[in-house]
Amino acid sequence: MFELTGRVAIITGAASGIGAETARRFAEGGASLVLAAYEPDGHDVAGVLADVEAAGGRAIVRPTDVRSTADVEALVQIAVDEFGRLDIAIANAAIARRVPSEELDDDTWRDLLEVDLLGVWRLFRAALPVMRAAGYGRLLATSSTAGPYEAWPEHIHYSAAKSGILGIVRSLAGEVGPDGITVNAIAPGIIETPQTLDGVNSLGSTGVQNTALRQPVRRVGRPADIAAAYRYLASEEASFVTGQCLVVDGGRLLVTAG
Repeated sequence: MFELTGRVAIITGAASGIGAETARRFAEGGASLVLAAYEPDGHDVAGVLADVEAAGGRAIVRPTDVRSTADVEALVQIAVDEFGRLDIAIANAAIARRVPSEELDDDTWRDLLEVDLLGVWRLFRAALPVMRAAGYGRLLATSSTAGPYEAWPEHIHYSAAKSGILGIVRSLAGEVGPDGITVNAIAPGIIETPQTLDGVNSLGSTGVQNTALRQPVRRVGRPADIAAAYRYLASEEASFVTGQCLVVDGGRLLVTAG
C-alpha cells in the first residue's frame, strides 16, 4: 500500500526533521525527488541524499529560499526537466521565532510569513500548471496544531501563518479538484526536530520531552510519524481525501483543548 513508484515529488525544507524523513520514506516507496534545502540553516542535506540513494531512489538537491519566486519556480522546472513530470509538491519549509507580541513589528511579521505562508503558496502556484496539464497532482503542506487548534503565546505570526495554510488548502481544493488535484495539510503536534529543540525560539529539549508525559501516547512525536502520513496523502489510497488537515499529535489536543 501507499506505493509511489514512478511518482516525482518536490519537498521543501528537506535537509532536516520532517522534510528529511519524508524524503527517505518517499524514496522507499519508489518516488523520485527534488529536495529543496536552505543552506544558511546549516543542515547537511548530503546525508538525506545518501539515504535516498541507499533506498534505491533518485534525488536532485537544489539550494532554495522559498521567499524567492524564482527559486521556487526553478524547483518545478528541475522536476520537469530531469524527471519529465511533477506529481507531488510538499510545502514543508518553515521557521519559528519567539517574539513577545508588543515587540512584533511589521518587518518581523512579514519575514516569517514570507517563509511559512507565502512559501507554501509559491510552491503550490508553481506546481499547478504542470499538474493541471497532467490531470493529476497532490499538493501538501505542513501546518501545525499551533494556530489552527491551540494557542502558542509569543508566536502570533507563526500561528497566523499556520492557520492561513488551512485557508489555502480548503479553498484551493475546491478549485482544482475537477483537474484531478487533491490539496491537503498535516498539522503536527510536538515533534522532535531541530526546530522544536531550539530553546530560544521553540520548546527546547526539556519542553519537548515534557510533552511525552502529558499526552495519551506517552511519547514524543517523531519525524517518521509525519512522513508516514505524508506518504498516505501522496498515494492513490488517498485519492478521495482533499481539503483536509490531518492532525498527527499523539492525542495532544485531547488533553489540552478547553
